[in-house]
Amino acid sequence: MSGFKKELNMAEDNQAAECSPTCCTGTEPPFNYGRAEGANWVEGKLDTAAGTVYKVSTALDRQDRLGSIKARIGMGRMQYSVPTGLYAIGKPGSNSPVLVSANYKLSFDLLRRELAGLNLWLLVIDTRGINVWCAAGKGTFGTAEIIKMVDTSGLSKVVSHRTLILPQLAAPGVAAHEVRRSCGFKIIYGPVRAADIPVFLSKEYKADPEMRRTRFNLSERMILVPVELAALVKPFLGLVGLLFLLNLLAFLSEGREFTIPMLLGYTGLDFIPFLAAALIGVALVPALLPYTPGRPLSWKGFVLGIAWSFVYTCTISQGGSWLQVSAYFLSLPAITAFLSLNFTGSTTYTSLSGVVKEMSVALPLIAVSAALGFIALIAAYFV
Repeated sequence: MSGFKKELNMAEDNQAAECSPTCCTGTEPPFNYGRAEGANWVEGKLDTAAGTVYKVSTALDRQDRLGSIKARIGMGRMQYSVPTGLYAIGKPGSNSPVLVSANYKLSFDLLRRELAGLNLWLLVIDTRGINVWCAAGKGTFGTAEIIKMVDTSGLSKVVSHRTLILPQLAAPGVAAHEVRRSCGFKIIYGPVRAADIPVFLSKEYKADPEMRRTRFNLSERMILVPVELAALVKPFLGLVGLLFLLNLLAFLSEGREFTIPMLLGYTGLDFIPFLAAALIGVALVPALLPYTPGRPLSWKGFVLGIAWSFVYTCTISQGGSWLQVSAYFLSLPAITAFLSLNFTGSTTYTSLSGVVKEMSVALPLIAVSAALGFIALIAAYFV
């Protein structure tokens, strides 16, 4: 590792020749890059012993930022990925570090942005377009996929060393000893945050305690809110339609005169408690995560849902019939608890086994409570 620091600042031109996207010739890529050809984040190609690989830009442009915004609000989120394979950052040579990352485009962008001025290889594995932490928990950022990509990319022909640097958050899904036994590459875990990678590399793969700490602070929790809100649009359009229909049937059953604006007004008022419960589940729960009693996410959501039910029935709705009150106390906490479960894969408050256990207990209770609540709600319109 004596030439390591020097490798970070200068290329070994005798190991890899840089080409432009239009003039590059040489062997074909060792695998199908697919959509990488002509992508805005590709700035050239490199010829290697394993074939031609794409050189990745470390600067994000307007298209990248627009894609990030769209992913944050759920637009095309499940298709926001990059082709798997071996990529080059800067002018890497045979002794350059190899970072392994997910093929979720947002993770890919955040990583490459922090690698400006470095010379290294980036091995992107197929995590089905899921970020590193969630993919490790789901098993898609796992041992088998790493071994497969090392073999498929011809990495052993490209680098002279046998070391892979993985994100620390990938550790739950990877058996390092199996990777080494199968393909000969040793695994070292890098820091939690991509911004710490340059310092980590300059210290010859040494991470200080702060680099290992996962904080999950307020801004990191709240950045997840837009995509959760976007996912609610279709379900709540259906709920608005149901409430409109119930108001219509209630007026017809009583023989009362009505207008469409009148029905829309009643529907809007009836929708308020459910809309507020959804906002509590996707925004207030993560905001108050460290302060709400209990450890399970569903319980935290349930507590805030019960509190909202009290506030709504005692002030805004001013009581109502016993069926209405029952409907709110059964359905509103069920909504907040269910939506709270969406954060189990992105917090430091639960483990993988804890998530599985919580889901097995909480989901049936939530389903029963929500069903009874909506039955009571429907009955309240006609009793």
